[in-house]
Amino acid sequence: MQKKIPMRQCLGCREMKPKRELIRVVRSPEGEISLDFKGKANGRGAYICRQPACLAKAMKSRALERAFSAPVPLEVMARLQAEMEAGGE
Repeated sequence: MQKKIPMRQCLGCREMKPKRELIRVVRSPEGEISLDFKGKANGRGAYICRQPACLAKAMKSRALERAFSAPVPLEVMARLQAEMEAGGE
C-alpha cells in the first residue's frame, strides 16, 4: 500500500501541494517567528511555495500576519526571499 503524501496549502497561490515542496514558517509558543526547514519545530506553521511570486502575493495580502495573528519581522521576510533566490526552481 502506498504511503499517503501530506498536502499543505500555500498562502500565496492558495494551491494544495506536497508538504516537502513548501517552506514552513513557524510561530513558536513563545511568539517567535522563524523559518523551519525540517518541518518539526514546535508551534503554529504556515506554508509558502518556493516561488518569489507566491511570497509577493502573501506579503501583499498580509497572509502570514493573519495566519499567526502577529506581525512578521522583516528579518524573517528577508530570509524567506534569500532562500527563494538561492534555491528557487
